[in-house]
Amino acid sequence: MRRRMIKNVCAAACLWFGVSIAQAAPDTTADWQSINVVASAYNSLPAQTSAEPTVAAWGDRLKPGMNAIAVSRDLIKKGLTHGTKVRIKGLPGVYIVRDKMASRWKNKIDIYMGRDVTAALEWGVRHDIEIEYAENS
Repeated sequence: MRRRMIKNVCAAACLWFGVSIAQAAPDTTADWQSINVVASAYNSLPAQTSAEPTVAAWGDRLKPGMNAIAVSRDLIKKGLTHGTKVRIKGLPGVYIVRDKMASRWKNKIDIYMGRDVTAALEWGVRHDIEIEYAENS
């Protein structure tokens, strides 16, 4: 019984780890498009989001360590829809569009930084940041 439980835990961990890597793996076959945006950062805190700070606008559950971003609604119309892969110049890895911003924002992304308020404050608001995105097909 104990051996089976250990196998199940190991299998679940391997599956989770494999999914995490697959989410962040660069896609070399996609047709990447480039655009310059304003980029800020946000955290999983009620003061910055809502009473449910880990639930994004599309219903995704955000967890610290995820490479996730929110996008302004005009960028959604340009192809940065839910699940779109995004590379942000100056940051390693591939980010996934998991959240959307209030309608007052234009040409802006918000980079999810978990609960690390210091990292979000250090990032601040940066203008003219180049991002590349691969439209969902």
